[in-house]
Amino acid sequence: MKTIDDIWQLLNPQGEFKRRRGACERLWQGYSPARQEAIFGIIEGKLRRGEFVNENPYFAIEDNAPKPPRQQILSYAEYYARYGTTEEKDGWKMANPTGQQVIYIKN
Repeated sequence: MKTIDDIWQLLNPQGEFKRRRGACERLWQGYSPARQEAIFGIIEGKLRRGEFVNENPYFAIEDNAPKPPRQQILSYAEYYARYGTTEEKDGWKMANPTGQQVIYIKN
């Protein structure tokens, strides 16, 4: 498990950015251990390849955090208009979260 000390050492902030540790620590703690590992790996890989990593450690962490998958939602009518059926297709799943209206969800 990567800690704030690990990411701080990897980023090695200089000058005015050294004072951002508290904000970075709060941001870092907001991520799950799996996302922390992913962020560390992404940044480490970029640095090794000589790719750009923001010199501001807060933005370096935030910019390299894997984005959660975006969920798409269609109403019953929109789904039927698109597919001409109510059968689940192409990764869409039928749901009725309110108990009143069917929707289709795709991650």
